[in-house]
Amino acid sequence: MSEEFKVEIVNPEKSFLVKDDVSEVVVPAFEGEMGILKDHISIISFLKPGIIKILSKSGDENYYVEDGIVEFKNNNLSILTSTIFNLADMDKSKQQDLLKQAEEEANKTDINDQSKYLADQKVEVLKTLN
Repeated sequence: MSEEFKVEIVNPEKSFLVKDDVSEVVVPAFEGEMGILKDHISIISFLKPGIIKILSKSGDENYYVEDGIVEFKNNNLSILTSTIFNLADMDKSKQQDLLKQAEEEANKTDINDQSKYLADQKVEVLKTLN
């Protein structure tokens, strides 16, 4: 019996990724990193800034994501996000630009606690990529 499931990542511009041969996905949920395997219980969760890791027969892939919603139901994983980048395609200058923006956002004096937390998360994740 197959241990694979389907994942689809959608952003406002397009259907970003669709894969049918996925064995595991690790997402940066607000509750912490969450590993999803076939037949996982149904879930809906919010994403925080971090790395989505997709393990599949056709190769492993890693994506930087800043926000979104993840839903797993009937062995279909849907990820809706406004900001996602494939780490394999992301050059150092793009990483530096995103890090600079996140640091500027985190250092604002008129920022609320939730925005400060998210900005700090972005900074932390982007620093680990370098």
